Order: sequence, then structure tokens, then C-alpha cells
Amino acid sequence: MKVIELSQGGGGVESQQLVQQLFYRHFGNEILLKSEDAAVLSLQGNTAFTTDSFTVSPLFFQGGNIGNLAVAGTLNDLAMMGATPLYLSCAFMIEEGLPFSTLEKVVKSMAEELKKTNAKIVCGDTKVVPQGAVDKLFINTSGIGQVPTNPQAVPSAHRLQKGDAILISGDIGRHGAVVMSARDNMNLQSDLKSDCEVLWPVVESLINKGLSVHALRDATRGGLAAVLNEWAQTSQVCIEVEEDKIPISDAVQGLCELLGFEAYDFANEGTFVMSLPCSQVEDALAVFQQFEFTQQAAMIGKVTEFQPGLVILQTPWGSQRVLELPKGELLPRIC
Repeated sequence: MKVIELSQGGGGVESQQLVQQLFYRHFGNEILLKSEDAAVLSLQGNTAFTTDSFTVSPLFFQGGNIGNLAVAGTLNDLAMMGATPLYLSCAFMIEEGLPFSTLEKVVKSMAEELKKTNAKIVCGDTKVVPQGAVDKLFINTSGIGQVPTNPQAVPSAHRLQKGDAILISGDIGRHGAVVMSARDNMNLQSDLKSDCEVLWPVVESLINKGLSVHALRDATRGGLAAVLNEWAQTSQVCIEVEEDKIPISDAVQGLCELLGFEAYDFANEGTFVMSLPCSQVEDALAVFQQFEFTQQAAMIGKVTEFQPGLVILQTPWGSQRVLELPKGELLPRIC
């Protein structure tokens, strides 16, 4: 079996072959193929810049792998600022002995994910480290995107207003549930897959529709509960959520009841939360219906002045409780 060797990170012939035969082959574009020490980019106006590292275990899970997760995660961070994704950097930290076929499968999935936008990987780095120095494969990606010229069009956690509606783009908790199931060999009997997805196409359509999007956030680590609490505290507003309006699959709900978790705390990698005026809810839901992965989008609550800084969950039985920030490390290395 062909495996990654230390010499392929040494900067010599073997490194050059790995870069050219694998990374250039799948990521190649006019900027990357210049093979300079740094990419020279042409940017106009305000720019969004983000970075993230990915260490998910296991590397492959139902609905994705560390590669498309890395690309989607960084593109989504840009999309949540309303920024058009333009350029990415990508650094691989590879454990000696990793099968070449595994690395190639990851790289191919990254190239496929990039095709969902016009973004390009324009620079990168490869390190091969001795066995045990990393767990198989870690990836860092940074991204640059163009921010809307109008500052009022940039979504922000500071812009939630009384009377706003809170929308969710799909059902929650699938990524966290899938990684947990894969790691613990629970043999979950369902077709549950991670929601890992590039969100820019739907965000771009919302922007092009002319909607006044006040806030956007992908509900990754900490899940829906973390996003809503951060927004309530940052904008000093109350967010009242109707529990029975939050879409949760039976498989995720069943796992939560089995293990004593709440789906609100589980991570998502292709589901986002949005705040906008109530008068625009129907138009927003119509946009969501144009995409396969946002068919379950729903309005789940409103921004009020009831208890500033808190998220209030309205139960189907007429009672209320505070939805708190997740505490502790619910599930490490999910992304």
C-alpha cells in the first residue's frame, strides 16, 4: 500500500512530486500554479478574512470528511458575513504512514466542494510529521471574501432588533450526532448524515432578494443554543423560541434521549440561523425552498424586550424555560 513518507514533507524531490501530482492536480488555478512564496491577489473594497483548523475524528463520517468539512467551514464563515468567498489557503499536517489513497480522497472532496462557489485555493503548505505527532491528518484553511459595500448590508450579532424574526435553515444537530455515532460505534440504524454543506449559494440568493438580513450565524460548535445566547447577549435583546417549531430529525432526537443530551447543543456544519424583519419572513422562506438542503427551513421565534440577554424556550405545554449556553466539552474534535 502506498503511504505518505516523511521524505514527502522534506522539501525535496518527493515533496515536489506530492505537491504537483496531488495538490496542483486537484486545486490547480492560475494563481496557485505560479508556485511563488505568496499569492498576489487583486482585492477591492472591504475584505473579510477568516481562519479555522480541522481535526475531526474519525476523518470520514456519513455525509462528509475532514476535507469538505474544512472547505465548507471556511466558506461558511465568510458567507455568514455576507461576503463573497474569493480565495483560500490550505495547510496539511499529515502523519507519516497515512495511506496515499486516504489523502487523495480528502483532496478530491475539497476540490468538489470548491466548485459550489468561485473560490480558489491560491496558496498552501504541507507538513509530514512522525507517527503519533498528529492523529492521521489535520487541515488548516483560511479564507478571504469581499464584503458588501453598504455597511448596513453586513450581518452582525450587534444588529438584532425588537420585532425581528428568527429563522433556522434546516433541522439541527445532525453533524454532532453523526460524529458521535461514528466514534462510539453505536451502529445507529438510520440514514442520518452530517449536514455539512457550503452555504454561500443560499446566502447569496437571500442577499440578491434584497432582504434586510440583520444577523447570520452557522450553528457549529455549541449548536443553536450557543448562537442564540451569543446574539441575545451581544444585542441585549430577548430571543423567544417556540420549541415545537425547531426542526429535529427523529434519529437525532432519539440519540439525545438515549444519551441525555439536547439537540440544541449539538453541532451543525450546514445549518444557519438568521434574524430579519418579520415582514420579510415569507420571502426568506421562499428563497430557502429553492435549495434542496434548506427544505426544512422555518421561523422558530422572535426578538423581544421580555428578558434582555436571555433566550426563552416556549414549550408546547405552555411553560417557559431559559435555554442556556452549553457547558463543558460536549464532544471534542467534531470539526
